[in-house]
Amino acid sequence: MEPQNAIYDARQLGTPRMLILGFQHLFAMFGATVLVPLLTGLDVSVTLLFAGIGTLLFHFISKWNVPAFLGSSFAFLGGYASVKEMGVSQGLSETLALDYACLGVACAGLIYFVMAALVRSFGVKKILKYFPPVVTGPIVIAIGLVLSGSAITNCQTNWLLAIISIVTIIVSSVWGRGIIKIIPVLLGVMVSYVVAAVMGVVDFSPLGEAAWVGFPISKDRTILAVFEDGNTSLMLSTILAVMPIAFATIIEHIGDMFAISSTVGKNFLAEPGLHRTLTGDGMATAIASVFGAPANTTYGENTGVLNLTKVFDPKVIRIAAGLAIVLAFCPKFACLIRLMPDATIGGVSLILYGMISSVGVHNLVEEKVDLKNSRNVFVAALILVLAIGVKYGANDDIAIGPIHLSGLAIAAIVGIFINAIMPNKINS
Repeated sequence: MEPQNAIYDARQLGTPRMLILGFQHLFAMFGATVLVPLLTGLDVSVTLLFAGIGTLLFHFISKWNVPAFLGSSFAFLGGYASVKEMGVSQGLSETLALDYACLGVACAGLIYFVMAALVRSFGVKKILKYFPPVVTGPIVIAIGLVLSGSAITNCQTNWLLAIISIVTIIVSSVWGRGIIKIIPVLLGVMVSYVVAAVMGVVDFSPLGEAAWVGFPISKDRTILAVFEDGNTSLMLSTILAVMPIAFATIIEHIGDMFAISSTVGKNFLAEPGLHRTLTGDGMATAIASVFGAPANTTYGENTGVLNLTKVFDPKVIRIAAGLAIVLAFCPKFACLIRLMPDATIGGVSLILYGMISSVGVHNLVEEKVDLKNSRNVFVAALILVLAIGVKYGANDDIAIGPIHLSGLAIAAIVGIFINAIMPNKINS
């Protein structure tokens, strides 16, 4: 699984370049990571803080070997919405209702530990037989395609700024030399943002009102507020509504691990082991939720950056995590990032989401999946159509009682089930 083109590490790059690359990963994850709290009502600074802490915790548990960044998970959006509606209908404030939702997500993180224990007990091969390339490849492709809609929506706010960021990334990556070649995403963000500022598109007036230093965590936005409120019935309802979503996010985690392994050229599911990465992801999600941050998940955007730059050293990701933690205590920086034009984020996302899908295609080709075989075609087709169809044809998710499942989650579950029950020998 050796990736093509040059591969760089810390010894070749040096500290200054590593720091710049860390900022690039920070910007790559920032748009999607802060979008979840903006959509749900959770706090942006707390989200940023525990994205950094969760990433470092994940690296520690996975023996410092996996170049993954953990940002906000979109899979739980339906859970947050359902619990918030449930809580408000019982007379709670939206903030307290979200605290209840965070309790459910924290419990969902425990499911990761159960799955990790199963992998540890029965071996990764027995578990992964349910996740062959014909399943994981289309899932990874679908991840990029499902996200592509949000990139286009952002681009449509100002196509000029989006095109500037896209062109800057392409030119820097293809014709750039030295440091320019390995920071195309950061350059795309900076050039587009500067042009937007010159054009007068950005209103910087809120920046002057923001403080330089501030502590992001507030007691009333943690699950401590839930236990003080003491609504046991709502607690149980929340846990039952949210915990099952973890099965879908675990499948996404496995797909992401395949994508990162394929990108880097190392089998991280074998070493440090899927049980370790699952434990790290689950621990990060549980701790983040306790303090009022969204569930964490391994981020495809940063996998796209890895694929683009060929810099696979995990230290770069840890630098980005450290920067996220430091900047979480700076409300002025959070305000500056919030003011970034949607079109700038859209242009960058358009490239990165495409890179995610291309990793899935590469996985299918590299593993020589036979798509002339009808069985494989059925599995791949169902995954792709369900993921995209539910996303754009059923308002993002399908409700099964109080549980909301995204198209990607449904596609993954169906793909795994169909692959498991269909006989291997079916003629084309």
